Amino acid sequence: MNEKERVLSWIDEHRDDILTTLKELINIPSVNPWFGEATELSDEKGVQEYLADKMKKLGAEVEQWEPNAEALREYEGRAGYYPGRDFTNRPNLAATFKGEGDGNSLLLFGHIDVVKEGSNWTKPAFAAEISDGKLYGRGAVDMKGGVASMISAVEALKKANVPLKGDVVVGTVVDEEAGGMGALDFIAQGYRTDGCILTEPTSLQIAPLCRGILWGKLIIKGRAGHIEMPKADWKDGGAVDAIEKAKLVMKGIDELNEKWSVEKTHPLLPIPCQIYLAQIQGGEYPTAYANRVEITFNAQYLPSERDANLLGGRVKEEIETLMKKVAEQDSWLQANPVEIEWLIDADCAETDSEHPFVQQCAHSLEQLDRKPVIEGLCFHTDMGWPVNVGIPTINFGPGDPRMAHHSDEFVPVDEVIEATKMIALTMIDWCKVKEESD
Repeated sequence: MNEKERVLSWIDEHRDDILTTLKELINIPSVNPWFGEATELSDEKGVQEYLADKMKKLGAEVEQWEPNAEALREYEGRAGYYPGRDFTNRPNLAATFKGEGDGNSLLLFGHIDVVKEGSNWTKPAFAAEISDGKLYGRGAVDMKGGVASMISAVEALKKANVPLKGDVVVGTVVDEEAGGMGALDFIAQGYRTDGCILTEPTSLQIAPLCRGILWGKLIIKGRAGHIEMPKADWKDGGAVDAIEKAKLVMKGIDELNEKWSVEKTHPLLPIPCQIYLAQIQGGEYPTAYANRVEITFNAQYLPSERDANLLGGRVKEEIETLMKKVAEQDSWLQANPVEIEWLIDADCAETDSEHPFVQQCAHSLEQLDRKPVIEGLCFHTDMGWPVNVGIPTINFGPGDPRMAHHSDEFVPVDEVIEATKMIALTMIDWCKVKEESD
């Protein structure tokens, strides 16, 4: 057997062990505390300690550290920076496997935080149950399936005794689910490689692009009054229905979305950027006009739209301008402008599809008799900062990204194994194998 055959054979023979690794990752609930989950479910440190132990046993030089918002202050206003964010017991991890020659280096990158459990599960969220070829659990697809694949690929090379010329760095970070400060910190520590596979779920497609995401809240003021009585003019103290004003705002958003559906497209993306309304809250009593409506929205942007800080500032301005135009139609809104509270600005990035690293990853799939599909991701990932510092980066991992944050989240077990193989082949071809004569 040659090196590739030995590695692929090891993966097939240790399929159950790879799935056990994924189960054990899911069994440690690492809910990002941004979601306000109970402390016992916010065990990001537990996952990192599990990974550190596994990497040390394979011979890696392992570093763990807690990001520090104050130490990162030079990045204020830039992608991933959130002042005052607390990282107590929320470490990042870097495990470096030193190469034995002059091959290319590779970063295998992923986040270990997950969103909160949510409702309507029919299976235990943190029990990692396998049924009908699917492994269920919070984080199974987003993105512990990918993390299990990448560390198992490293293990496969080590156990099959395939030494590489280039360095391999396994990087696992916190806080992706709340804006990406863990990834910013990882890059700020100085880690650099010649390529990066970010193992987000892509259904085994190669995604050299992700969109940026803006979360915001629109606050629309009204004036409460008896809903069953005629309204006096608002200038004379009459009631103002905030829900009625919210309809004007939503109509404006619909009109802007029509424009965006033509202007904000990309050849690698299946859908255009839009403003989606995620939450609407308003009113206090069935007998009173609403004196306040809050609309929480999600808007996307393209790498070509980034501002000087590599964020969505230009798109924020578009939305702010829209609110001013809506106000021009209504005297109340002119006097009581819609307030915008910006919550999250999660960055985006793109690697040229023709870059040799992207093509190498495509070739790895071809070696597994799988036709490579190159398509961008409609959501944010942590690829922004690696690309910002010149690291060609793709997203690639097991599972359908539409299952992320889903009740009964699952990843197909066959895709976990296939992803492990693809990553292993990429390491061999990109980092190069050290021959005995080297």
